Amino acid sequence: MLIALNKPYGVITQFTPKEEGQRTLAEFGFAKNVYPIGRLDLDSEGLLFLSDDGRWTDFLLNPRNAHERTYHVQVDGRITDEALSRLKQGPAIQGEKTRPCKARRLEPEPAYAPRVPPIRVRLSIPTSWIELKLIEGKNRQVRRMTAAVGFPTLRLVRTAIGPIELGDLPAGKWRQLGKAEEERLFQ
Repeated sequence: MLIALNKPYGVITQFTPKEEGQRTLAEFGFAKNVYPIGRLDLDSEGLLFLSDDGRWTDFLLNPRNAHERTYHVQVDGRITDEALSRLKQGPAIQGEKTRPCKARRLEPEPAYAPRVPPIRVRLSIPTSWIELKLIEGKNRQVRRMTAAVGFPTLRLVRTAIGPIELGDLPAGKWRQLGKAEEERLFQ
């Protein structure tokens, strides 16, 4: 089985807490033997796959399969064309150049429900939303990429993995993917 979860902010992508009081995947009522495929950081939101079949993990995470992941990113400041160009080329993070990606300004801005707790707001500095499509997934890569081009990430939402989109699945809810959706991942 393959499950799509809209992971809320503040939930770690494991079933046991690292620290007392942490929210985990255990609160969402999954069947036994279901495990996350990949991860989203505690402070990231959006699409997360889970499965009881290890073959999905290998298929979706193995770099040779190059599954594109789509992120909507709210950044601090008005994103510039130069910064978008640098993101597309793949900026260096932690001494390593990232692979080229797709990057564009989101206009109009997406209408996500306010995050709880809300992002920090500075009245004198605007924010902007961008879309990034990556085929690699280094630790905190999107956040490090936007910081490397001068626009720190304020909010990060993964909206798609390959052809499977988050759509209107509410935060904290999940659904099992149908056979047709699973087959689309192989195309």
